[in-house]
Amino acid sequence: SGCGMFTFLSSAVAAVSGLLMGYELGLISGALLQMSSILALSCREQEVVVSSLLFGALFASLTGGFLIDRFGRRLAIIIASSLLVLGSLLLLPYESYGILIVGRIAIGISISLSSIATCVYIAEIAPQNRRGLLVSLNELMIVIGILFAYISNYAFASVSHGWKYMFGLVIPLGALQAVAMYFLPPSPRFLVMKNNDEAAKKVLERLRETSDATKELTMIKSSLKDEHQYSFVDLFRSKNNMRARMLVGLTLVFFVQTTGQPNILFYASTVLKSVGFQSNEAASLASTGVGVVKVVSTVPATVFVDQIGSKTFLCIGSSVMALSLVTMGLVNRNIHVNFTSVCRSQSPEDFFLQRPGNLTGITNGSVKDLFASMALPERLSFNTQRGPAIARTEELNRTALAGGKSTTGSHMESGEVPVVLKWLSLVSLLVYVAAFSIGLGPMSWLVLSEIFPGGIRGRAMALTSSMNWGINLLISLTFLTVTELIGLSWVCFIYTIMSLASLAFVTVFIPETKGCSLEQISMELAK
Repeated sequence: SGCGMFTFLSSAVAAVSGLLMGYELGLISGALLQMSSILALSCREQEVVVSSLLFGALFASLTGGFLIDRFGRRLAIIIASSLLVLGSLLLLPYESYGILIVGRIAIGISISLSSIATCVYIAEIAPQNRRGLLVSLNELMIVIGILFAYISNYAFASVSHGWKYMFGLVIPLGALQAVAMYFLPPSPRFLVMKNNDEAAKKVLERLRETSDATKELTMIKSSLKDEHQYSFVDLFRSKNNMRARMLVGLTLVFFVQTTGQPNILFYASTVLKSVGFQSNEAASLASTGVGVVKVVSTVPATVFVDQIGSKTFLCIGSSVMALSLVTMGLVNRNIHVNFTSVCRSQSPEDFFLQRPGNLTGITNGSVKDLFASMALPERLSFNTQRGPAIARTEELNRTALAGGKSTTGSHMESGEVPVVLKWLSLVSLLVYVAAFSIGLGPMSWLVLSEIFPGGIRGRAMALTSSMNWGINLLISLTFLTVTELIGLSWVCFIYTIMSLASLAFVTVFIPETKGCSLEQISMELAK
């Protein structure tokens, strides 16, 4: 089949980028619970911490294409892995909001650059009849990375400064990938672009385990000539219906983000804690279920897409998402909790040294008072001979006791959330995640790779990727603020409307591409 062990091994090493990307995306869900307490982060600062990674990713998606085409796919992956290691190392020695932002931006640049370079690298070294399988390996690694992140969140939830361990776990793997990629061959397509046909032929012969790769080399050279037929400006012209195709692609990416999945990924532990999973360990463990569901749902979607079709999966996914979101919204309206305190519901003492007299639970009001007082610089000028953790714990005790609050009560003003509602909220969340993972999650990028002609596919994908990160940045930057303003249940209802709009859009505008070659799809869409 032309797909020997060396080709698979090269693809697997490159796909480690997907594992690292998924880990970094899912990591912030649990780490935010600790960092917001230790660094006394406000709602806005928490949003900036989450969104700083997306800002770096957006920057890299705008500039990464040039780097990949100029210096090569393999070198871009090595640079991305090295940057991930450096960004993670930067976060470990310091407990500074500013350093945290810089480190997360560096990691964002890394994962965005690697995600583009990895897909291109694998697609260009894979044989035609195995390209779908090998490229989807990267998608599978992303959701496995998210699962590992959630497991890490749970494992270190009760460890003092556990967020540093969470960030540090990727350092050995990132370094290992950078070293391993150095010993793998460059993309043969890139070598042809650089007029190094002889080296490209040798790489192809090694990848295909054949003594003569002249035929495939000729095809690569021919396709590269075809790519000069289109310019970037053609994406916005009516030629071959390109403008309509671009609008379809951009709208699909728009729905990927506005149906709310990124916020569930970033704020899973925070949201679950607000609906009744009161300890950080319980919230992190519950969000680990999110990671398991993503992996389990992505596998059948990848395996059966050629038989069932991407449009069918998109319709099923959008429909089930809408139903589960309505359920989440209704459940949340019946849980009488102050949802405007979603981003303030973390109790700082959870992460400090356990001392006699520490509170076992406090009210939302006292947490709110605590964060309000912490926002004032003069309240943070504690004795340098005591650790900031102990000083803040004592400040917390004083704040709660001054208000006459019970030191043994629940942290929610109205008492415990009913067990049925708490678990119904979790189940509906998991169904929502599963629906996204069989629909908009993997299928959107498959459709995007099919609806553009080969000569301009890379630039079109870069443009849609930029919009994807940009909208992701905007939504994640405002999620906690919007939740404070309108409540979590109304956020769910808004996502429901977007899911229904996505279903209508897919039904009307997305073509069924099952069983068609890329050339057939392009010819049909050109009409």
